[in-house]
Amino acid sequence: MATLSLSVILSFLPVIIIAALVILLFLIGYVKAPPDQAYIISGLKKESKVLIGRAGIRVPFFERLDKLYLGQMTVDIKTEQSVPTNDFINVNVDAVAKVRIAPTAEGIKLAAKNFLNKKAADITMDLQDSLQGNMREIIGTLSLKVINTDRDSFSDQVMQKASKDMDKLGIEILSCNIQNVTDENGLIRDLGADNTALIKKNAAIAKAQADRDVAIAQAEADKAANEARVLSDTQIAQKNTELEIRKAELKISSDTKKAEADAAYTIQEQEQQKSIETARVNAQIAKAERDAELKKQEVEIAKQKLDADIRAQADAQRYRMEQEAQADLFKRQKEAEAKRYEEEQAAEAMKKAAEAAKYAKEQEAAGIAAVGRAEAEAIQAKALAEAEGIDRKAEAMKKYGEAAIVEMVMDALPEIARNVAEPLSKVDKITMYGEGNSAKLLSDIVNGTTQVTEGFTAGMGLDIKALVAGLLGGKLASNDCDPPAPTVINITAPEAKPEPPVQPDPVE
Repeated sequence: MATLSLSVILSFLPVIIIAALVILLFLIGYVKAPPDQAYIISGLKKESKVLIGRAGIRVPFFERLDKLYLGQMTVDIKTEQSVPTNDFINVNVDAVAKVRIAPTAEGIKLAAKNFLNKKAADITMDLQDSLQGNMREIIGTLSLKVINTDRDSFSDQVMQKASKDMDKLGIEILSCNIQNVTDENGLIRDLGADNTALIKKNAAIAKAQADRDVAIAQAEADKAANEARVLSDTQIAQKNTELEIRKAELKISSDTKKAEADAAYTIQEQEQQKSIETARVNAQIAKAERDAELKKQEVEIAKQKLDADIRAQADAQRYRMEQEAQADLFKRQKEAEAKRYEEEQAAEAMKKAAEAAKYAKEQEAAGIAAVGRAEAEAIQAKALAEAEGIDRKAEAMKKYGEAAIVEMVMDALPEIARNVAEPLSKVDKITMYGEGNSAKLLSDIVNGTTQVTEGFTAGMGLDIKALVAGLLGGKLASNDCDPPAPTVINITAPEAKPEPPVQPDPVE
């Protein structure tokens, strides 16, 4: 049984070995390509097999496997040396391009011929020279201003130019970005400053125009000199040839021609000298104009600087004055507030003093009122007493009648006369003119007394004269005897006292 089993195993051994070899060959030949690489299997077939992101079988020993990097690559494009633009300004440009192997069968086929089994860094190094050359060509067709201000257009032109060469290598340009643009003279930095750019522009234009004029004048002078020289040499050669040919026959004519040639040469030389002098004068005039323009620009710059300095000083002066005015205003406000506070305190003090004075006046008025009430009561009592006395006197006068009134008036007349004459007693000396005498003086005293009695008549309604006359008439009518002696009123000088009047008999 064991012998049978062994024989069976031995019979299947070749099959097992073949199967093992097949499996081993399968494991060795199995490949799987990542998405960013292309596996190219070549050898047995005419067309190579390309694997991108999928698996495949490579027959060992009969087929080979090559790799091609398909990922995005960054190419740093820098100009190694300054490149002149179309306006003859040397610039240095730093740009970055994003490239990859074209994801097409034709692109991979072309790239496989150039970059097979190379790393990304090696591929970018191979592309760098080509892209730099394309960028240098585009720089030469653009001006500095366009390169600096319209970088999108510049990068698009670089991509368009480089795409033609890159297509031949199976490379696709994804993007191209301009990182930095510099120049040797710093003109890009000055483009932002208007005044500086304008000055440099004018200076460059003036210099270019002057150089152009000088170059034109020099070229014209060289051209004229060369033409004169060629013409002169040609004429001399012709004359010499003719002279040699016709030397024997036309010696005189030869001499004449030679003289004419010499004269023509002299004239040409003079014309040439004249042209040179004219060009020199024109160059001097252009230089003088350029120097004048430069001086004018320097004066304008100095004027602008002076204006800026004056304006700065004026601004500083105005700021200082504003600060001083604000400080003075603040001081006056504080002083006004302090003064107003003092006035308010003084007004408050005066108000309190007025209130105190008012209270004192009220107290004093209260005291005066108390005293006044006492005096008023006393005056009232006195007035009542006097009124009572007057009433009693009136009652008495009613009893006596008109006779009593006349008697009272007559008793008062001496006192009235004395009071009328009293002011004269205080006069040391009286000087009278005209009719002025003692009789006149007495007449004035009597008139004064009469005016007093007339005042009684007007004020009290008592006619003293009528009362006296009525009293005397009644007395005469009642008595048949001799009439009584008349009442005599003696009016003397102020010093003498009047005699008492003779009282008439009482009326029965």
